[in-house]
Amino acid sequence: MTGWRPVKKTRTFEDVLAQIEHRISEDGLTAGDRLPPERQLAEQLGVSRSSVREAMRVLETLGVVSSQVGRGPDAGAVLVSRPDSALTDLLRLHLGLAALEPREVIDTRLMIERWAAARAATGRPDVSGLAEAIAAMDRARSPEEFVEHDTAFHCALAEASGNRLLAAFMRSLRDSLGRYAVEAVVRLGDTSGLQEDHRRILRAVRDGDPGDAIRAVTAHLGRAYPSLLPDLPD
Repeated sequence: MTGWRPVKKTRTFEDVLAQIEHRISEDGLTAGDRLPPERQLAEQLGVSRSSVREAMRVLETLGVVSSQVGRGPDAGAVLVSRPDSALTDLLRLHLGLAALEPREVIDTRLMIERWAAARAATGRPDVSGLAEAIAAMDRARSPEEFVEHDTAFHCALAEASGNRLLAAFMRSLRDSLGRYAVEAVVRLGDTSGLQEDHRRILRAVRDGDPGDAIRAVTAHLGRAYPSLLPDLPD
């Protein structure tokens, strides 16, 4: 692979990151492409292998590369696209540090999920993923299992909007709020109301009714988080 240039040796691993970013944005590197082996990349960039290694660790944390240890054709770093992984870690950390309040995250979820539901209803997408998640929630034997399939339902709804960034963001929001979601299910005890909401959302999307899809999502989140969403918009 050609096109790599030696980098300045100030904040070296950041310079390595900048070159990889340039290759992605300007030279067409994409998910599935393999980066040069660590030693070769270090030689081409004129930096130490430890600087390349540090840059790879940052990119792996950001969900941009997947590194395979060992030798052979499958070893080394491969570009991937996992934005939800990095977003989840970021949101969870800031929630833990109280830099973000749960109310702020739920407010954000309400805004994007109302939009996603309306867009999905407009597009008349495949709703089999929503139906499967509802059936799995009916079979759930614990709050944790219910939340697992509830997450699948709401992520499927976001994906049905056709907006990949929104879908990734929804997965991150749901994963970062996992503990709060389990607490909400435990507090409610009876999940039949939540399931009624899920079925209403499914019907609205399936029948192409964006207005009712918005109302159903709003009512659903109000039921799940009454203390965080006391005054919901219509």
